[in-house]
Amino acid sequence: MVNPRYAFFEEKIVPIEHAKIDIRTNSLQYGTGVFEGIRGYWNEKTKTIYVFRMEDHYRRFMVNAGIMMIEIKYSLKELCDITMQLLKKESYTEDCYVRPFAYNSGLNIGPKLIGNEQNLFIYSIPLGEYLDTSKAINVCISSWERIPDNAIPPRVKISGSYVNSALQKTEALLNGFDEAIVLSKNGSHVSEGSAMNVFMVKGGTLITPPITDDILEGITRDTIIKLAIESENINVVERSIDRTELYTADELFFCGTGAQISPIGFVDKRSIGNGKMGPVTKKLQELYFRIVKNDVSEYSHWCSKV
Repeated sequence: MVNPRYAFFEEKIVPIEHAKIDIRTNSLQYGTGVFEGIRGYWNEKTKTIYVFRMEDHYRRFMVNAGIMMIEIKYSLKELCDITMQLLKKESYTEDCYVRPFAYNSGLNIGPKLIGNEQNLFIYSIPLGEYLDTSKAINVCISSWERIPDNAIPPRVKISGSYVNSALQKTEALLNGFDEAIVLSKNGSHVSEGSAMNVFMVKGGTLITPPITDDILEGITRDTIIKLAIESENINVVERSIDRTELYTADELFFCGTGAQISPIGFVDKRSIGNGKMGPVTKKLQELYFRIVKNDVSEYSHWCSKV
């Protein structure tokens, strides 16, 4: 069986080969679409997929669409129901990734947010690890800055804005690194990774850039903050981080729906701690992977059973 087999497209679930858009579509020309990334986790013990924080992802999706003046015709419940129907038809027995995408579907020429037809599609794919979470990765500080909020708001998952991420990631890979850490405008502060949030551990405190430093308001970021405070009794501080603070950190890690919790061992060839996954990162990672598979009853409300 080859997945994916289906997509929700033009208001119905169709074979994925029928989900095609016109080459003149406005969002293809100008990047005028918003999307989400949602993970489903296969639990081998229960033989079930659990979709993690699906409602929270769709809430953000709807808010982001509003910033881009895209009208979502479906309610939160309807979006969740459609996603469940799609995943049931796919019958995955492995981890998967769901991609909802709302976009200007009209064929008008011109980069504008109004006067266009709009539509939405949802599809899913099998997905293992975006980054190898079992070992500490090697990252660089990108020469490409994060786009500022008053240019293209990075808190919104706008399709066109991910050119910024592609430049950062590609630069890192071409120079022999696994990923990039990105600075905000004029190199003032640490923002995030190419497509994930970042946390620093220093003196037992968990530190992460605030939402005002041009970051995505990550669902996984929010999850980590809650777990650190509620389950691990770790002090969490949201504040600006300078570049060289990274070099002196006890631990660093990325987090995101794709990245999950990925430890960082080196930044700009400088060792972070002993260059391996640190104890705080390991503790949070182990807890996170249990929670997303619905193995921690306290957080079962975050997991939607397919």
